[in-house]
Amino acid sequence: MWQQNYTPLADSLAVSAFAAAIPLFVLLILLGIFRKPAWIAGLSGLAAGIVVAVGVYGMPVNLMIGSVTFGAAFGLLPIGWIVYWAIVLYRIVLETGKFEIIKDSVGSLASDRRLQALLIAFAFGAFIEGAAGFGTPVAVAAAMLAGLGFSPFYAAGICLLANTAPVAFGSIGIPVITLAGITGLSQLDLSANVGRICAPVSFIVPAYLVVVMGGWRALRGVLPAAFVCGAGFAGVQFYVSNYLGPQLTDITSSLTAIIGLVVLFWLWKPGDTFELPGAAKGHQVKKHPFNEVILAWSPYLLLVIIVFFWGQDGVKVILNKVTQSIQWPMLHNLVERVPPVVGKPAPYGAVYAFNWLSASGTACLIATILSAFVLRIGVAHYLRILVNSGKQLALSLVTIAAVLGLAYLLNYCGATGTLGLAFAATGVLFPFFSAMLGWMGVFLTGSDTSANALFGNLQVVTANKLGLNPLLMAASNSAGGVMGKMISLQSIAVAAAATGMPSADEAKLFRFTLKHSILLAAVIGFVVTGYAYVFPQWAR
Repeated sequence: MWQQNYTPLADSLAVSAFAAAIPLFVLLILLGIFRKPAWIAGLSGLAAGIVVAVGVYGMPVNLMIGSVTFGAAFGLLPIGWIVYWAIVLYRIVLETGKFEIIKDSVGSLASDRRLQALLIAFAFGAFIEGAAGFGTPVAVAAAMLAGLGFSPFYAAGICLLANTAPVAFGSIGIPVITLAGITGLSQLDLSANVGRICAPVSFIVPAYLVVVMGGWRALRGVLPAAFVCGAGFAGVQFYVSNYLGPQLTDITSSLTAIIGLVVLFWLWKPGDTFELPGAAKGHQVKKHPFNEVILAWSPYLLLVIIVFFWGQDGVKVILNKVTQSIQWPMLHNLVERVPPVVGKPAPYGAVYAFNWLSASGTACLIATILSAFVLRIGVAHYLRILVNSGKQLALSLVTIAAVLGLAYLLNYCGATGTLGLAFAATGVLFPFFSAMLGWMGVFLTGSDTSANALFGNLQVVTANKLGLNPLLMAASNSAGGVMGKMISLQSIAVAAAATGMPSADEAKLFRFTLKHSILLAAVIGFVVTGYAYVFPQWAR
């Protein structure tokens, strides 16, 4: 068994951390400076990661290959699987002409671009996050905004920014449930702390979204809507996470925000006008019979119903009967993790769940078949949509597979552990950097669940050494991680694919989200620091 070494260069954590970060520097430089497409940056980062894993950490080649292929497999199923069928669903609605009716129905409620962003990107996206997660909300909501006339860039950017508040409780609470399982801490206490950290930020995200779209003047025009959306979501998020647990936090919070906004739109309209750069000019809203509106929305209604049904515990048990657990070749239990990343030396498992039936993407697949039947799409037309969607997604799937391969490679070679220990070495500043560690974990893996599995134990071990609240530090990992979602290359690839954005614009999208990601992650860090040192009685 090959043992991880977290200080392979000169037995120095600082020098080793610099080497471990080289693949990340490659990604950032290619995207942020040279403006290369995400698939080129992803493959280049993976190549740099292979050099670091084998050349610096001394990882055997067979383990390197096992790590990369394991990560790439996870990138394709469940993540790529979800994105593909979400795009198919959107194209069904588009090619049957039903999106025009959807546009009219949303326009009759809210023709203002700011209100459409709050309703679809934030509130509806949060509902999909709570039911499915793993890229589905960005894929669905971004495609909807693009169809409503938003430019592909703004549709993608707005949905990436909006998909922050709900991420910690996504997929029926899986990130918190995973964190509890990894750390052995109380699930309800962890849920409560995540909610207490996230709720203040969730309250401001809708307003922040509008400010990003058009500045403070734009926010003044829709302040009632931003308040109703933020207060409704954050208030219910706080209550449910603290007293009921993580499973229904997103579902109830997003429904509250949706209902609040719809009621408000009936009673109030903005007094000003707003133009979003690059957006198509507003079209004349037509009135349609109720049955036509329901028929047009039926694919998304079917998606919500099936995905929610798919997420129920009793249903999952049945669906998972056909799930195959594959002990990944050339990797499973062949790597040993050691303290201080873990409490005691232990083999690092690598079991791939081939959950083709229980995956959220399969629920989306079923929604496309039912939608094709309801909207009377012929078999030949349906197959043509499948082929065209595959062509549209090809480079995005390459990006997703490459970045997940890199993330898993860094995990198994020990480089991620090195970076985590570097954050842990910050001492009294650790509460702030604890959130940044979660942020980095999601940037690397694209998943709050994966970041919690990666760094959850390290957070607890470090907290105990520094005399800090381990529940708070573990929760900080999950809460800080949500702000890394918008800059993960998987998320950017999903958003770009969903909106039909040219691959050359992916680097521009990364630069756009990066500054907001760092700022909001810092806000989370300051909130955690306040709980740790100023108001410790407010944490569980």
